[in-house]
Amino acid sequence: MIRARFYGSKGALSGFELSGHAGLAESGSDVACAAVSSAVQLTVNLLDEFGCSPEVEVGDNIIRCKAAEGDKPSRFLFRLKQHLEAVLEEYPDTINITISEV
Repeated sequence: MIRARFYGSKGALSGFELSGHAGLAESGSDVACAAVSSAVQLTVNLLDEFGCSPEVEVGDNIIRCKAAEGDKPSRFLFRLKQHLEAVLEEYPDTINITISEV
């Protein structure tokens, strides 16, 4: 299962951490993992492109991203969360999404 933890405060998101594997197919052939990976990469690139100063850490099967606080990064992160919810709807039991207050 992919574990997606978003970080926020007072209704705004400021970062995320994703790890794990959806488990639909072997690594490299899993459409849910591909959808999540692509969305995460796009989100990080957009945060950077639009001056949201993302701090990104990538490890073995994990990515963490912390963006500058504000409306713009929060909107990008909410869109990522919505995308993950859509993937979860299409492929149940592949993603666990949580929000932690910081």
